[in-house]
Amino acid sequence: MSKTYAGARLRRLREERRMNQAELARVLGISPSYLNQMEHDSRPLTVPVLLRLTEAFGVDPGFFSERDATRLVADLRETLAAELAESRISATDLTDLASRHPGVAQVLLDLGRRNQRLSERLAGAADSRDRDRGADSADRDRGAGGRDRDRGRDRGTVFSPHEEIRDFFYRRQNYLHDTDLAAEHLAEKIGIRPGEVIGALTARLAETHGIRLATEPGEHPEHLHHYADRTRTLHLSPRLRPGQRAFRMATQLALLEHGQDIDRLATEDFEPGSTTHALARIGIANYFAAALILPYTTFHTAAEEARYDIERLTDHYGLSYETVCHRLSTLQRPRLRGVPFSFVRVDRAGNLSKRQSASGFPFSRAGGTCPLWNVYEAFSSPGRIHVQIAEMPDSQRYLWTARAITRHRGGWGDPGRTYAIGLGCEIRHAHRLVYSDGLDLTNASTATPIGMGCRVCERLGCAQRAVPPLGRALHIDQNSSTFVPYPVENDGAL
Repeated sequence: MSKTYAGARLRRLREERRMNQAELARVLGISPSYLNQMEHDSRPLTVPVLLRLTEAFGVDPGFFSERDATRLVADLRETLAAELAESRISATDLTDLASRHPGVAQVLLDLGRRNQRLSERLAGAADSRDRDRGADSADRDRGAGGRDRDRGRDRGTVFSPHEEIRDFFYRRQNYLHDTDLAAEHLAEKIGIRPGEVIGALTARLAETHGIRLATEPGEHPEHLHHYADRTRTLHLSPRLRPGQRAFRMATQLALLEHGQDIDRLATEDFEPGSTTHALARIGIANYFAAALILPYTTFHTAAEEARYDIERLTDHYGLSYETVCHRLSTLQRPRLRGVPFSFVRVDRAGNLSKRQSASGFPFSRAGGTCPLWNVYEAFSSPGRIHVQIAEMPDSQRYLWTARAITRHRGGWGDPGRTYAIGLGCEIRHAHRLVYSDGLDLTNASTATPIGMGCRVCERLGCAQRAVPPLGRALHIDQNSSTFVPYPVENDGAL
């Protein structure tokens, strides 16, 4: 068994809990000097210490694993590709930095992203000036529109506010403890039970807040929901299914009854009044809503009893496949943990519109994911759940389920939206899932080799690669060709 050196993570955990070394040493039953040696990687973490940390702080042992650095390393390679290509820094050096000094690695990553944003804005400004100089007034009007489109594209990059909100939840392992507890308490207070959710929410909105519901289109027929504070009316689109209606009602109730708590949590990471702060408030309110209509303890019990059979859970609660999958990815309450899932929603073009993880799965930020991942196979058979054992380049294996879903606005001719919903867990948890029945979970050779995405994937020999790997020197020979679309030089290091 390999030794685990995780001094930086141990120190970070202690500092987050506002404890000094003597206090933590007392909790762990070891001497302060021994703890100091572990924090400085002079001694490895022992199994007894890991067990005590898990029990005392509710952290998964994987928190201290080097695999936790996988995504950070990939982000560094992607963001600092140009700088790394000119240096002698190896992949091993990056992994060591991310594992032993994650705080320093994060600072470098943030600086790299700021530099990219600044470069993009400067390039956009230069292009705009060039267009303006050579254009007449009509051309300048079109140029202004072009600048608006450029700014829109900038907001749509990996540095968009929505990406920052995804990171907000990722840093918290997709679990908000106080928010979840508050939602469960309210669910118990107003009597949330399967089949009675809408009635309980309607009564709470009316009796406590004087809010009536309306399902006619009203002044905003294009909205799924719209709350008019002046008339104390919550307008719900008649096209919403019962589960969707309950979710919108629960979200509004969260903002009404726990708005200050939601605002306080959003302010931990974002400046009040900013776009990201507003989006964070919506994201936290949505989390509260899911925790309200699917209270933690009862939902956790139902999930365990059903062995995480998603379709059984959707039938029991009368909610959508996506809503149940998303809630399953949040079951990380200390001492009552569910399977730590990663959740993803992908469209046919490979765009990730949702991604959350309770286990630190290294999702790609580089615009596109691995084409060998079974989430894309799901589009070929809508309604069927596809199962895959996948192996990442670091040899970590996962069990993934994927199913395509389609949303329709309703009515003939209205365009629909089709997504694939993926839910995956590390192979060590797979036996708890009904989807593992009949699979050989111990044989690594049966796993499909996948990666984070072609730009940052380390599988240089993959015939499915769509773009050259970042930071690698390509081997170009006019007199030969290979099955691999982008062969690299043997010494093509970072």
